[in-house]
Amino acid sequence: MAVIATGFFDGVHIGHRLVLETLVSTARERGEESVVVTLWPHPRIVLRDDALNLRLLNTLDEKITLLQGLGVDRVEVLPFTEEFSRTSTADYLKFYIKERFGGTAILLGYDNRIGHDSGTPAQTADLAASLGLEVIRTDKVSSVGIAVSSTKIRQALLAGDVETASRFLCYDYALEGEVVHGRKIGRTIGYPTANLELFEKLKLVPAEGVYITRVRIKDRMLFGMTNIGQTNETHIFDFDEEIYGETLRLEFLRRIRGEMRFEGLDDLAAQLRRDEAACRGILAAQL
Repeated sequence: MAVIATGFFDGVHIGHRLVLETLVSTARERGEESVVVTLWPHPRIVLRDDALNLRLLNTLDEKITLLQGLGVDRVEVLPFTEEFSRTSTADYLKFYIKERFGGTAILLGYDNRIGHDSGTPAQTADLAASLGLEVIRTDKVSSVGIAVSSTKIRQALLAGDVETASRFLCYDYALEGEVVHGRKIGRTIGYPTANLELFEKLKLVPAEGVYITRVRIKDRMLFGMTNIGQTNETHIFDFDEEIYGETLRLEFLRRIRGEMRFEGLDDLAAQLRRDEAACRGILAAQL
């Protein structure tokens, strides 16, 4: 038996967390499992609904890790296909939530849409109740005093405001990928960089510019400055090792400046020295 919440949960942000806290606490009170049923890939990709502009806040693995970290007992991932997209609200609730996953109760947020013929949240609640599911409602007010959404977080990241995004997410926004060979221009001016090729091509990349980043590699935590432009390049402070082929995780702490153009390598080197001084100064004040 299980209490179930269902949705895409991109970002597992502070608004989602109010739902998930209710899910976990309710399940414990009832002596049942807390279960999140989510979808992958994103429906817009499968249905080609402006899919070229879709960018995600989490990879599937990140999302599962975040959900489990909040105390969710079980995460079930349903493959989203064109055939699945035609599932009605009634069939989804009956065959998936109730029968397949053993749901006795379902949490419904203020904007839950379930099934291709989804009606209003009130209609969905009535339908769930008619199928014998207890309905637990949650509202849209978050602990930061506003309704937080994945869309608002994407907008913040696209504006370079990683601090607001991290506040809404309750963790520092991150990119993860493999270190690959680049043009090696930075090495010639004293600023070697690690070029990152993302594991998830649809992961949202923050606005162009230079950021202070926390760098995780080989079970170590370092700091650096990351330039987001045509490529994603990170100069790791106090680090000089060959790491091609290694997995690198960048956690974005603050944007230092926007993207700039330079007349030559001397101008670039001078700006990088200023960037490094700014980054180190901020880190020294915070650590």
